[in-house]
Amino acid sequence: MSDVGQLFGPARSDKVANSEATKHLAALIDQIAKERSKPAFADLFRYFAPRLKGFLMRLGSAEAQAEEIVQDVMLTVWRKAHLYNFKRATPATWIFTIARNRRIDVLRRHVFTEVDLQDPALVGDDPAQPDTEIEATEREIHVRAAMQKLPDEQAELVHMAFFNDWSHSQIAEKLSLPLGTVKSRLRLAFGRLREALQTPFGD
Repeated sequence: MSDVGQLFGPARSDKVANSEATKHLAALIDQIAKERSKPAFADLFRYFAPRLKGFLMRLGSAEAQAEEIVQDVMLTVWRKAHLYNFKRATPATWIFTIARNRRIDVLRRHVFTEVDLQDPALVGDDPAQPDTEIEATEREIHVRAAMQKLPDEQAELVHMAFFNDWSHSQIAEKLSLPLGTVKSRLRLAFGRLREALQTPFGD
């Protein structure tokens, strides 16, 4: 099957090209679902990977994190292609929704990182109520306080891993530490942060 980009020719109107591209993308997903077609997946990956990366970086993800999420999203597409329903959503809508949800999951897992509370990926359609804003501010203060209680070597690793988005290997190389030491210190830091964040505000 030809590459998706070939459907966009100068003689075609945007509407026709987009319609044909959408059908082509849906056909690729169908091939993956029914035949586990690796060529179809390669075409789909080649089309969506750079678009997803740009989308995620516009939402605030660092480049390395965006690339990791893209890999995870496309793996999900491979595994769950049989769940896609063309009548309910276009391929782009389905895949970009997966990407947006994956990014939110990443932010939730690393609640102690600095998150823009006005990030469109986290804010609903309704304006935030005053009590919600107060709670969010208190949560941020609580997170910062928890970070300050970490030993210096653990706090440094947390900053490098999640503020700078460095991999464990990069941190180990930068600090001349064994990889196992980096991982164990981060596990200890996570445990301390989790315990501190479970303590009610004001305690």
